Amino acid sequence: MSTRDLAWAAVALALVGCASATVTSAPVTETPNLGHTATPAQIAGWDISIQPDGGGLPSGNGTPAKGAVVYEQKCQACHGVRGAGQPNDRLVGGQGTLASQTPVRTVGSYWPYATTIFDYVRRAMPYLQPQSLTNDEVYAVTAYLLRLNGIIGESDEINAQTLPRISMPNRDNFIVVYPMKSAPR
Repeated sequence: MSTRDLAWAAVALALVGCASATVTSAPVTETPNLGHTATPAQIAGWDISIQPDGGGLPSGNGTPAKGAVVYEQKCQACHGVRGAGQPNDRLVGGQGTLASQTPVRTVGSYWPYATTIFDYVRRAMPYLQPQSLTNDEVYAVTAYLLRLNGIIGESDEINAQTLPRISMPNRDNFIVVYPMKSAPR
C-alpha cells in the first residue's frame, strides 16, 4: 500500500470513528433556559374559565352599590369615572352604535354574555394585579358595570345562579359556530 493509500485509509477510519461517535452519543439540545415546568397547583390557579352558561362560576355575590366602591378604588384610574373611559377602554354606553361608522364597543353595547364580564374581570383585572380581586369583589364590579349600562337594577344582587340568566342587549347578534358545552359544576 502506498503512503497515499494509507493516508486515505486513515481519513476513512477517522470519519467512521466520528460517525459512530455521533450516532452513539446523546444529542445536545440547546434551549433558551427560560422559566420552569409549571406545577399542577400553578396550572390550577389559572384554570378559571367561566362558560357563557355559567359553568365554572364560583360562590360569592355582589351588588352595584358594593361594586361602586371596588370600582372607585381599583378600576376608575384606568377606566374613568362611572366607566366613561380614559386612559383605557370605555365600559359604559354605546348602545345603538354598532352598525354606525363609529361603533362604541362596551360592556352594554357589545358583550354577548354577562358571565364573560365576570370571567374577564376575574382573570385580567386590575391590569397591574390580575387575579387580585376576591370573588365577591368580581361579582360586585360586574354588577356595577351591568347597572351603569342599564341592564340590572340598583338593588339587584348577582351570583352564580343569577348572572347566567342576565340577557345582554347584543346577545342575539353573535353567531354560535359550535355547540356550547357546559363545564361540570
